[in-house]
Parts: sequence; structure tokens; C-alpha cells
Amino acid sequence: MGILSFIIFTPLAGALLVLILSSAQSKYFKIIALVATILQMIFGIMLFSDFKYGTQLLKTPDGTETVAYGINNPDTFQFVEKGDWISINLGNYGILDIDYYLAVDGLSITMILLSALVFFVSVIASWKIEKNLKGYFALFLLLDMAVVGVFCALDFFLFFMFWEIMLLPMYFLIGIWGGPRREYASIKFFLYTLVGSVFMLLVMVGLYFSVIDPALTAIQAGLVQPGADINAMKAAVLEVQKLLAEGKLSPAVQVHSFNMLHMMNTSNLVPGSIFAVGGEIFGYSARLIAFMALFLGFAIKVPMVPFHTWLPDAHVEAPTPISVILAGVLLKLGGYGMMRICYGIFPEGGVYFCYFIGLMGLISMVYGAFVCLAQTDLKKLIAYSSVSHMGYVLLGMASLETVGMNAAMFQMFNHGTISAMLFLLVGVIYDRTHDRQIPNYRGLATHMPQYTAMVMIAFFASLGLPGFSGFVSEAFTFVGAFNSTYIPKWMAMVGTITILLTAAYYLWTLQRMFFGEVWFKGGDHWRHELSEINRRELTALIPLAAVTVFLGIFPSACLDLMSTSIGYMTQATIENGHKLLEQVSQMAVK
Repeated sequence: MGILSFIIFTPLAGALLVLILSSAQSKYFKIIALVATILQMIFGIMLFSDFKYGTQLLKTPDGTETVAYGINNPDTFQFVEKGDWISINLGNYGILDIDYYLAVDGLSITMILLSALVFFVSVIASWKIEKNLKGYFALFLLLDMAVVGVFCALDFFLFFMFWEIMLLPMYFLIGIWGGPRREYASIKFFLYTLVGSVFMLLVMVGLYFSVIDPALTAIQAGLVQPGADINAMKAAVLEVQKLLAEGKLSPAVQVHSFNMLHMMNTSNLVPGSIFAVGGEIFGYSARLIAFMALFLGFAIKVPMVPFHTWLPDAHVEAPTPISVILAGVLLKLGGYGMMRICYGIFPEGGVYFCYFIGLMGLISMVYGAFVCLAQTDLKKLIAYSSVSHMGYVLLGMASLETVGMNAAMFQMFNHGTISAMLFLLVGVIYDRTHDRQIPNYRGLATHMPQYTAMVMIAFFASLGLPGFSGFVSEAFTFVGAFNSTYIPKWMAMVGTITILLTAAYYLWTLQRMFFGEVWFKGGDHWRHELSEINRRELTALIPLAAVTVFLGIFPSACLDLMSTSIGYMTQATIENGHKLLEQVSQMAVK
């Protein structure tokens, strides 16, 4: 059992311990959750300290040294844990093979660190939860396990399993512990996410029938013995791929696989299968349709306009800790899935649909910002700001520029820390007055100066002020968009309007709520209840603020982790994407 398994299943162990204890021992539930997330943080720091990045070399199984970029080469992933999980002989349909396959590269390391940090601060924010503590913390820790599992899994079936497990805890955490309209919000969240999961499931099944594991197939076909040396295995793999391309490999010996890395290699595609190069559905490229189906499934989670409408309802009704997780981590699953699966397995889709992706990102950026200007509910304002800021991720990905793709990943990390901080800050005043309406507060800067200082840090970081991490990712997004040959420059130019709009709605909120004479709708009762931010709240906020400021001054601390992998992924997407599109065009002409 490796370090990735410990990171994933430590929260599950905590959840099981919570379920074993009786409700009379509820005082221990919070402590168990806190210990589980602290251990996860420690494992994450250990992962970070041993992670090789940049020019650091990684020794491969055959003894050579290579750059640890990951993406589509199993030899360049780190902390690999792989074992047989499910194997079923399906007769003429070949052999079904599902692996327990975990590994990390520059695409996932930052997301694992982000998840560990956000779940840690969310436990602290959960300290005031009083209703059904056993159920709450069991579901909370189960959600933690599922989220981190998604970022570690390299087997599509395992990825999908973690993705689906994540859906149920969030549904109940909103539906039971949420606000007055919690049932509506939780059902809406569930249905939207489930639609995306259906798209993902259909493509996953099609990929299973279209892809083989060449090494296991070589063993099944008798071309090599189990445990053979690496050179013999490589030769057998090449022979299997040659026989497969020539149509001489019997279906009975084909070992079909959910391994994502095998799916990224077109040499492992079964000729004539639905997702083979040139495969069609209703006269259209099946691979392009699959890209769009997966993209839309992940776009719901991002969320991209017009699939965003579940987000404001979920945020407004969710309790503060769950809003923190929702904005800090769950939205990032969509962007991560696009890069890992859409661009990795169907690179031609990334090239073909770049204009559409850029346009939808731009619409999300501008639309979300304009809607923020109309909000009177502080939590809903921050929810729509998430729609706007996640649009930067789509624009950066659409650029197909290394700097733009790096900016997209960095923006996901930055938005995770900043939005988590913003929702925690909303929770501070909501816990005291049970009111989030902006017009109901005046002069908070005089009444709660420490709280105001934390709000200003979060607001300025979110609007992209230099010196904060948000500035770097947003600036690099526009650099990538301006330099891109795949999307027009007017997208970057129009996108800069978002900077002005973001400054407008944050500064206007500061003016209305924090400046001027002290006045509260609740009068003296609110004046008494609105006590200064306490130690527990500061304990949750300070790590997020520190990360935001640190990465604003030293962004390379995060960018260096991902840059090698992102650079290779960008290059592979462009080269393989153009190559596959050209092959499809040639086959169409014939």
C-alpha cells in the first residue's frame, strides 16, 4: 500500500470509525475528522517533498532516466500503484480487465495538495455543526476520499467509480444540512451531475470495446511469458499492435482495458471499433462526438454557461463548509477531467473545438461578472464569481499555448484557495446573524476591523490585484490567448473586460458593506452578535490567505510542479490532434 492509497483511504478509515462509534460519543466525531484531514495533509506534504519536477530526472523500469512528465507515458508517472482488480473472460468479446491504478504527475499533484488543504479548513469550519454529527462527518470524509481518488486514478473505471461516489455525499450534505430550499438545490445538483455522468459512462463503455491492453494481450496470445524482461515485453507489445492493425489478432485473446494511458495510444485501438480512427456515428466522427460528450459532462461540473444554473442554488443552500468544498475542489474536477481525459484521449477534439471552448469560456467570464453586479446576496455573488473565474480556465485551455494551459491549471488552484476563503468569510457573518443580504450591513470595517482585513485580502486576490496569486494566473491566461494561433485575439481583448467588471462588483460590495457609518438591519441585537472574527475562524482562514499571498510573490513554487507535464501535454495535443484530424480527412477522401 503506497502513499497515494494512504492519502485516499485515510478519510475512509475515519468515516468507518465515526460510523462504528455510538451517537453518545459524538464529541469525538469532529476530532476524528480533524485527525484524518491532518494526516492527509501530512501525506500530501510528503508527496510534495518527494515529487520530481522541472529538470529532475526519474528512473524508468528499464534503468534509463527521463523527465517525469507523466501524461501518456506510464514510465514517467510517479508514486505508481498498480494491481489487478477485476478480470473476467467474456469469450468472443475478449477479456475484461480493470486495474487498481494510481499515479501522480504535474497535472494531479497540485490538485491533491489543494484538496488536502481545503478539506482541512472545511473540518475547522464544520466545528459549529450540531445536527446529526455522525452522518455529517461520515459523509464528509467519504466525500474527501472520493475527490482525492478522482485526482489519483488512471484507470477510467476507477476514475468513474470515485466520481460517482462523490455525488451521493454531496447530495445528502446539501439536502440534510442545507438551508430552507435545500431539497430543491440538492436534487438539482444531483440531476445535473448525473447527466454528465451518463455522457461519461457511454464514452467509457465505447472506449473499453475499442482499446486493448497490449502487454496482457501479448501474454494471452502466448507471444511472451508472464514476468518476461522488459525488452521482451516491449517487443511483444509491438508485435501485438502490428497484428491488431493488420486485423490478424483474434478477438478471443484481446484483453480490453479501462487504462487511460492505453486509451491515449491509437496503436491500441481495435480496427473497426467505434472509437477507432475514422469511426463514425450518423456520418460524423465518433471520436469528435465522444470528445464533445465528455467535455459537456465535465463542463457541467466546471460550471460553464449555460450549464451553471445548479451552482448558485447549491452554494446558497449548502452549509458553509460544504460551499467551501464545492467551490474549492469540486469545480476543479471538471477542468481536471477535460485536461486528463478529453485532451489526453481525444486530442483531435481539443484542436477541432478550440474556438468553441474559447468562446464558451469567454461567455462564462463576462456573463458571470455581469450577473455579480446585480446580486444582493453575498453568497450568491461569490457563487457567480466562480462561474466567471472558471471561464479563465476554459479560455486558457482553448489557447493550446503552454503558457495558457499552465495558466488554466494555476487558475484552478488559485480559485480553489481564494473561493474557499471567500465562502468561509461569508459564513462568519451568517453564523452570527443568519443573514447574507449586502444592503443589511454598513460600516463593518469600523465594527469588525480584523474581519474586514481578511475580506479585503480575499476580494483583492479574487479580482487579480498584483501581489496575489490570482493576478498571475489571469495575466498568463490572457498572454496565452493573445499568442494563440487557435483562437482569435478578440477573445482575449473582450475577456479583459472581466477584470474591470470584477473590480467593480468587489469594490462596490466593499463600499456598501464595510465603509460609512455603522448600521445593521438587525439593530443593537446584530451589533452585539457581530463579534470580531475568532481564533477558530482565523485558523481556517490564515493558511488560505498565506498560500494566496505566497503564490502571488513566488508563483513558480506551484508553476514548476506542473509546467513540465503541461508543456508536454500541450505539445502532444497539438501534434497528435493534427495528425488524427489529417488521417480522418484522408479516410473521408478515400
